[in-house]
Order: sequence, then C-alpha cells, then structure tokens
Amino acid sequence: MHHPIVRAVGLWLLFALATPVLAADGGLTLEQIAKLRAVSQVSIGPDGRHVAYVLSVPRQIGEGDDGPAWAELHVASREGASRGFVTGKVNVSGVDWLPDGRSLAYLAKRQGDDTRRLYRIPVDGGESVAVATLKSDITAFSLSPDGRRAALLASEPESDELKALKKKGFTQKVHEEDWRPVQLWIADVGADAPAPHLVELEGSVQSVQWSPAGDRLALLVARRQLTDDTLVFTRVRIVSPEGRELGRVDNPGKVGGLSWSPDGAHLAFVSAQDEHDAQQGRLFVVGRDGGAWRDLLPGLEGHVVDVAWRDAGSLQFISHEGVHARLGEVGVDGGNARTLLSAQGPVWNAFDRSSGGDLALVGSTPAHPSEAFLLAAGTTAPSRLTDSNPWLADVRLARQEVIRYPARDGLEIEGLLVHPLERRGNARVPLITVVHGGPESHYVNGWLSAYSQPVQHAAAKGYAVFLPNYRSSTGRGVEFSKKGFGRPGMEEFDDVVDGVDHLVASGLVDRDRVGITGGSYGGYASAWGATYYSERFAASVMFVGISDQASLVTTGDIPWEQHLVHMGTWPWEDPELFRKTSPITYAQQSKTPTLILHGEADPRVPVMQSYMFYRHLKLAGQAPVRLVLYPGEGHGNARAASRYDYSLRLMRWMDHYLKGPGGEPPPYAVEYALPVAAEGKK
Repeated sequence: MHHPIVRAVGLWLLFALATPVLAADGGLTLEQIAKLRAVSQVSIGPDGRHVAYVLSVPRQIGEGDDGPAWAELHVASREGASRGFVTGKVNVSGVDWLPDGRSLAYLAKRQGDDTRRLYRIPVDGGESVAVATLKSDITAFSLSPDGRRAALLASEPESDELKALKKKGFTQKVHEEDWRPVQLWIADVGADAPAPHLVELEGSVQSVQWSPAGDRLALLVARRQLTDDTLVFTRVRIVSPEGRELGRVDNPGKVGGLSWSPDGAHLAFVSAQDEHDAQQGRLFVVGRDGGAWRDLLPGLEGHVVDVAWRDAGSLQFISHEGVHARLGEVGVDGGNARTLLSAQGPVWNAFDRSSGGDLALVGSTPAHPSEAFLLAAGTTAPSRLTDSNPWLADVRLARQEVIRYPARDGLEIEGLLVHPLERRGNARVPLITVVHGGPESHYVNGWLSAYSQPVQHAAAKGYAVFLPNYRSSTGRGVEFSKKGFGRPGMEEFDDVVDGVDHLVASGLVDRDRVGITGGSYGGYASAWGATYYSERFAASVMFVGISDQASLVTTGDIPWEQHLVHMGTWPWEDPELFRKTSPITYAQQSKTPTLILHGEADPRVPVMQSYMFYRHLKLAGQAPVRLVLYPGEGHGNARAASRYDYSLRLMRWMDHYLKGPGGEPPPYAVEYALPVAAEGKK
C-alpha cells in the first residue's frame, strides 16, 4: 500500500549534528519540537510525600527503531527531587498508589512479556514484580480499598484455534462483526495469588472504579467495542465484584471520568448534557445505586475535564473556561461553589488528591509543555515539581497573546495569537492560521507547539500564528459548542476568516500572505480554505481532513456520532446539506496551492477523503496540489519519523508559497537533518 510519490528518497541524503542547534534568531527548531518531553499523568501518594508521574519521551529521529514516544515512570518528592523508576524502552500507564503508600502499581509490557501486565514496585527501593497477568493486554485497572484485589480490563483473548489459523495466513477481517469485548476480571494481588477470575457482563467495559466501601464497582459499558458505540453509547453501570448489577445511570450522551465519594455514598461523573452535546463537560452526581443525576454546575460556560472528591460532602474539579483553566470546588448538593485556582496561569489538564488534601496537577504554560505541580494543603500557589526540558530555558520564545474579535454576526470569538519573534518595525508579516479539530476541542493559553502545529518555530521564522476557537469549540459551555449543529463548516469557518480580517485590520498581517492548516476537522477547515475561501488563502496544508461529508458518514467509523452531535440528519434525508458543506463542491474554483497529508490506516477520516480531494483539485488544474501518504499511520501520526516528515513538509510548503517564489511546488523529496551515526545505516 505504499504510494509511489511519497517514498522517502531523501532519508540519508543530509546528515547534521546529533544535537539540534538553535535557529539563527534563537527560536525553536523543528528538531527541538521533535524531542520535547511532557508529563502526561500524576498520582500523589496517600500521605502526600511523593508524586508519581508518567513522562512521555519521544524517540530520537534517525537512531534506533522508529515508533511512538516511550512512557516512563518517575517519582518526585514534595521538594521536587525526581528520579526514574521504570525508564528506557517502556510504555507505562495507569499509575496508582497502593493504600499503604509504600508501593506503586502500574501497567506495562516489560522485556520478555507476551502481554501487558500489572506490576508493583516499592517506592523506597526494589524491583518491579508482576502481580497480575491475563492472556491479552491489561488496558486499565482499579485497586480495591485494602489494596488486596484489582479490577482489571482486557480484551477477550483470541482463541488458540484463531491464532493457529492466522499463522497459516487466514488473517481476513469481518468489518464490524469480529470485534472482541473488553472484559472485567478480578485478581488477588498478594503473593501466591490464584489466577484472576472473569466477571460475566453484557457489553464491553471502558472504565472501572472500585468503591471506597469495597462492595461495588462503577463501570462505563458500551454495547459493542466499536468506536461509535464507545463514543456515544457508553453508559454507567454499578455492579458487585461478582458481577451482579446494583444500579445504572442512563447518562444522556458522551461520558467521561468516574469518581466515588470517600464514603462510597455518591458517584460523580462527567457527561454531556444531552445526546446532541458534542463533548462531555457537565459535572453530575448520583447515589451509590445510580438512578437520577444532579448537575452540580448548571450553566457553566466551560467544560469540566477532571474531578476528585475533597470529602464526602464536596468535590474539586478542573474546568476549561475560554482559553484558561480553573480549579474549583462545589458541594454535593451544588452549593458552596468556590474557586481555588483562578482561570489564569498554568492550564491544568488533570489532578490527583492525597488523603491530607495535597493536590498534584498536570499543567502547561506558553513557556513549557505539561509538567507536574504540587498544591500543598492550606496553600494557594502551586509549586512546579518537574522540568522535563531544561534546555528550553536557552530558547527564545515568541509572545503569545489572547485575542477576541466580533464575528460578522456579532458573536464574540476568542483565540490565540503568537507574534513573530522578530518584526521589522511595522512591516506586515505572513500569517499561518492553525485550526483545531473536533470541532469539540479548543486551544488553551498553554504550550501550543507540536509536530502538526510548530507554532514557536513558525514564529521564529517571522510568521504570526493564529489559533481561533471558532463557534462549536469547547471551553465556553454547551450553547456555544452547539452553534454549528446541523451547519458544519459554514459560520464556523466564517469565524476563522473574520479572525484573519481582524489581524489584517490591526496592521500586523499581510492579507496576500495567509496560509491555513489543521488536522481532522481542522483539515476540513484547510480544505474549505483552499476551495470555498480560496481567494483568502495563499497556501493550504490539509491533514487527515474531510472533503466529502456524505461519503465520510458512510465510510468512517463514527456515523452515529456525526449524526447525533454534528449533522442532525443523514445524506439521504438532506443531500443538499451534505453537498454544500463539502469542500469538493467548490474544488473547481480553487486557486490555492494545497498540500494534502494522510495516514493510510486512518479509520476516523478514511484516506479516500484525501484521494478524492486530490483528484478533484488535480482535475480542476488551477493550482499546485500534492498528496503525501503515511503507511501504517492512523488519524494523526504516532511514529517519530512520520511526525518529523510532516513538520518539515508543512513548513516547507508555507515557506514556498508565503515567503518564497511560489509557482511550481518544491521537490517532493525531503532532506532530513539526521544524526551522523545514521550514515552507516543507509
């Protein structure tokens, strides 16, 4: 399935120093973006003395085996002294403390393991010991209150007969029928423990939380292990450890995290408001047996992203509000709401709470990616525990600013503007517009640079970068996130263009040198910018994007999600809506040079969307177009080499058409700055 025009012929053509050098003006390089580390999870010990965290460590480009980033286990003291516990070529997840605070439990596939196992490691020294193993990878776990048992989730294992057939070449797949459910197992985690036992349940389990009372488990259960079902048809179920149903919650749509109150009397969960709400973000509470729920933050103009109980009568939560994040508290009855950390400073994404009230948080700022922080009990200012990229202190970063502007219908739109690192007087500068996916997503005023949006690198090269939170974005409540329901693109992408006009009117941006890029729904916006709004954009880079709405519904893996929370109808019911919201409809008017990139194994937005868009633009013949495919990659690139290649192609396309000669596209082969050591591996 390798496409001939994207075979990387330049992999070994150019070798540079092993350590990336700073850009000439001191800004961030693409090679530095590729090596950024970030904290992805924190878990604080019961006594608050230590914070365990998972550190994402990208692979070094051109050295060793290619692949996604590694995930290491580290532990930091309250004072910030940190050391690695499980490091190197590992992928750790699901870190949690045992109740005595002396050991950590985590999931990993260690050297020699056939499947992902549950491990325990002492915090004061000692080796990891496997405490639970199943015939398939353990994907999640929850410890019982006494730490003696663990509830485990793992896909139903393949039969020995099926494995034998696959070895003989019978590897066919039966679409949407040969799925295997995620099962619930209960395992003793002590020495000489018996084998885990299966809890018989109907459906496929997505999440599990053991009640502090020890008598029940809260589950998120989908009817099938298909993406659509897990997204929009997952429901809360409460069962005994033996599998007897004790209660249920018919939550109204998408659902997120679960959290039991310390006394086990209440269960909190984050849910959508209704089946047409695109994103879970309401904070609901029910009794221990489920039933009717109570919205603790009605009318919140934001989205709750994490929750933990302070005590039996109150909860603490993180809500994203606009481009900021707030740490708040509210009573179980919805009263006594207050703010603990205002919506300024670091943008918090997750937190964990010790029994004494200390909070460990994950947060980023415009100056650094996600790090671990500690908010000690009784204090009001969190302290930073980790510095995962100390070399960033020597890199000049451009100014990042929150901007607001009126859309053409008067609706206020918020976004982020990253100024060019250097600007000659009042000279107008080129602009790269980066549109987020979803649209149930939003940009926050934290760290923004990544392989698919190298924001600070672009700023170092003299670009302004605009990241709009157009209508339908999250972070501003349900009403705002529903404003594009039944009208995809349309006013949403008008908001993007109105933001560009705002920046042009401010005197910053050169109207004739504006580019647009984004992935998924942002790729849809990039295709829209290259066609419907072609006269406004001098370059477009579309990544895993939508070009034809009707065929997306019938070939992608989330037709019901698209129907319930985006379109509100089917192609055969309103073919005109699907036609007029598809970029291919306007391909004949495109004069925008367009680079299209897509993972060949993408199930969400199948690669045919890019094939179709490429062919429509190619046949229109009015502007350069190039299609680049990534074998084995899905809805976004995971491997280090694919990410680096993407970054290079994105910036080269923008440079060529916004700052360079334009005309015919640059050569399709890319020259990579790889370590000298790779030269002998040609």
